[in-house]
Amino acid sequence: MRIHRKNTIAAAVVVAALSLGLTACGGSDTDAKAAGTPNASQTPSDTASKPAAGTAGTGATADPAASKSKTGSTSGTGGKNSTGSTDTSKVPACGYKDVKITMAKADETPTEHIVLTALNTSGRSCRLLQYPLIAFGDIQTAKDIPAVAKSKPATPIVLKSGEPAYANVRVGLGGVHENNKVVTTFNVNLFAANGPAEGSRVVTAPSGGLSVDESAAKTGYWTYELRNGADEF
Repeated sequence: MRIHRKNTIAAAVVVAALSLGLTACGGSDTDAKAAGTPNASQTPSDTASKPAAGTAGTGATADPAASKSKTGSTSGTGGKNSTGSTDTSKVPACGYKDVKITMAKADETPTEHIVLTALNTSGRSCRLLQYPLIAFGDIQTAKDIPAVAKSKPATPIVLKSGEPAYANVRVGLGGVHENNKVVTTFNVNLFAANGPAEGSRVVTAPSGGLSVDESAAKTGYWTYELRNGADEF
């Protein structure tokens, strides 16, 4: 009898242990299935249509700084274009009081050319029209010095305050000729919109004076800088 009771108790213990194991395994399987089952309101198409953060073309808000930069560059371009289209004809012509005119001999012997420099000292912008009107001698009787057409610039010469322009001038053919005369000063006049302007600048020649042959003298147009070819004559 004692042996039978022990066997019955042992069998009961084994059955109970097996039941607990099966219950535990059943719970894990249920939980796993529950975790892997999508919610009814979350369909595969909903999941795929949800945009990733920062993806282009998904309607995500653009970078405000980038938008501001693009807008600024557009308005800046417009401002530059409008500035570049300024009508230079509205800039007043330079008068003789607006410029300081000086001369320098070319680096040659004997001197055949000089360079005139007109510096805008007016404190405002002005247009330097055509070429210098030069009188080597009495301003009333001196021979008009003709201009060389090929030296005419393609665009108007507009000088801001403090900016220079230049003109190349032939004063002789070199050597000593009977037509030469030595001047210590000479006059330079400017053009106005409708012809020669009133007044002129007196230009001082270097020490020893300047030998001039009026019959050979020619002047170039005012230019921003002396150019090879166009201002050589």
